[in-house]
Amino acid sequence: MRLSYFLFIILLTTGTVNAQQISIQGTVTDNMGLPLPGVNVLIKNSIVDTQTDFEGNYSISANIGDVLWFLYVGYTSQEVTIQSNSKIINVSLEPDTSELEEVVVTAMGIKREKKALGYAVSKVSSSALITTRSYQRVSRLEGRKSRRKRSKEKHSNKNMNQINIDVTQEPLYIVDGISVDAKDVAIVKAINPNKISKKEILKERKAKRIYGNKAKYGCIVITTKSGNYTVKDDESYKEIVENDFKRVHTAPLSTFSIDVDKASYSNIRRMINNGDKIPADAVKIEEMINYFDYAYKQPTGKHPFAIHTGYVATPWNKKTQLVKIGLKGKEVPNDKIPPSNLVFLIDVSGSMGNHNKLPLLKKAFKLLVNQLREKDKISIVVYAGAAGVVLESTSGANKQKINEALQRLEAGGSTAGGEGIELAYQIAKKNFIKNGNNRVILATDGDFNVGMSSDNDMKKLIKEKRNSGVFLTCLGFGMGNYKDSKLEILADTGNGNHAYIDTMQEAQRILGKEFGGTLYTIAKDVKIQVEFNPKKVQAYRLIGYENRLLEDQDFVDDTKDAGELGSGHTVTALYEIIPVGVKSEYINDTSNLKYTNTISDKKYNDELLTVKFRYKKPQGHKSIEMTHILNTNDVIIASQDLNFAASVAWFAMKLRDSKYVKNKKLDAIISLAQSSKGKDDQGYRSEFIRLMNSYQGL
Repeated sequence: MRLSYFLFIILLTTGTVNAQQISIQGTVTDNMGLPLPGVNVLIKNSIVDTQTDFEGNYSISANIGDVLWFLYVGYTSQEVTIQSNSKIINVSLEPDTSELEEVVVTAMGIKREKKALGYAVSKVSSSALITTRSYQRVSRLEGRKSRRKRSKEKHSNKNMNQINIDVTQEPLYIVDGISVDAKDVAIVKAINPNKISKKEILKERKAKRIYGNKAKYGCIVITTKSGNYTVKDDESYKEIVENDFKRVHTAPLSTFSIDVDKASYSNIRRMINNGDKIPADAVKIEEMINYFDYAYKQPTGKHPFAIHTGYVATPWNKKTQLVKIGLKGKEVPNDKIPPSNLVFLIDVSGSMGNHNKLPLLKKAFKLLVNQLREKDKISIVVYAGAAGVVLESTSGANKQKINEALQRLEAGGSTAGGEGIELAYQIAKKNFIKNGNNRVILATDGDFNVGMSSDNDMKKLIKEKRNSGVFLTCLGFGMGNYKDSKLEILADTGNGNHAYIDTMQEAQRILGKEFGGTLYTIAKDVKIQVEFNPKKVQAYRLIGYENRLLEDQDFVDDTKDAGELGSGHTVTALYEIIPVGVKSEYINDTSNLKYTNTISDKKYNDELLTVKFRYKKPQGHKSIEMTHILNTNDVIIASQDLNFAASVAWFAMKLRDSKYVKNKKLDAIISLAQSSKGKDDQGYRSEFIRLMNSYQGL
């Protein structure tokens, strides 16, 4: 009896020791002593795992007696049994020299991946980086000898370290037992990893056997923790409340910030070309109007922009008039732009894997790189689950090195946008050029889901950073989970601009043709304030700019942020006005004011309005004011530019189903655009007409 009791105590004690949990930390390196980011560290025979960070460090809680399993594609796996004193376990992994090699860059840094030929099915946790490209490399290299032979013949003239896979050959995605349409793959890739319990990669033969021919390129099976995930369009746009008519007697001033962004037009073009429904809040009328260039004359005086005004009868309402206020920024030749310190901040998270995201981004950025000068400096920061520097500050003369760094980028993981922005501004500040052009260029779909991610969080972060003298350009890519609202807030707050790139044509426009305007600011915090003459104007409404409205007192407040004007940029704003004496359903009668004088001075009888502008120099802190008067006795000829801008505004209001447009016949809008197309060297106006014809067929 005593012996049995003694043995029971020993067994109990042993079990208690083996079950004792301790925190394990360590670093995983390769055989050269370099850290390996993204290594999977698992507790064998359990669901507990983690990954190494950018410096190869990891931390995991485990029991004494557990076996840690270190897995990294292209390296021999290693197992380590945890002892009572195993609080720090450093591991060095040996490359598997029997495998083919490819250099890859993810948000975890630069690594060399070698793909095993015998790969079958891999089960990984939600923290693992599974991407279409990495899957395709696996499935391509694992195949039969005949396939390897064909691949060898196909790539016989290429470097074996750069095996190119057709990214259009997507595997089938299954989420919670439901197959996903190809158009929704981007949405699936953007699922928060914390919501995923398991992923499986099935190679081609097995996937096809289970799911049929639609899985001929393999299959990625995702199981979420909820088990009932529904694929849906997850694009987001800030709500727009259309500007109403305001009576001049009670609200004589209209104040707003300029907007040179053009993202809305290219985004809507993408939707029309895809046959998609256009959300009303995706239609920003001012961005559609400002997508097009207008033949405004260059400034000749000391100010960095010239002012142009005019008015015509409103094409959609015979009882109102349309007033145009236009700005033309001074064109600074590219060779005269000060030295640039640019930081490319590139989203390489899983949601960026589609062909119209990271692959398009890499091609687009090469257009910019080709225009760099020796005195320009480029750094590249990437982010997904973490952020890292993949190219230190490099002279623009070394284009091959910059392009090679871009080419190595791959997509995978979650999206820690806040961490990436912090690091990018840190690098920009480190390489700051006094009196130079210092700028972070963020390229992303805007889907941040790790760390700081809300619109308000990002706004606060950028507000802190803009005082550093570093400007911000935001370039949006992709569809399905595109976060227009977030990118607009970032650009507006960061003294910068926002564009949406859907094609290489648009990339050429933004990063090629308009390189200077996109990247070099000639005036910042540009504000416009219009005062209407109550003797001439009964009521007015600003068309668009709903997200750019300012309080009247903000106009003279130099602490209030406003828009930036780039080299050669044009800005156009349209007002619809109701002349005095015209009866309109859009305004109601009001009683006369007792204490406020609403009768204007007789000496201003010929003036329709006065428009004031305030701006600061790019590195300045005190604003400069300009004034311009539009007289009714000026000879106004309805220019082709004004009529074409009116056609764009008209179409945009039709898309928004504006209550202020009774005539929404598309034929009438197309006719106005065709008759006022004018000079169209780049074909953008012709494309707009084709888009409207395409929309007519939807």
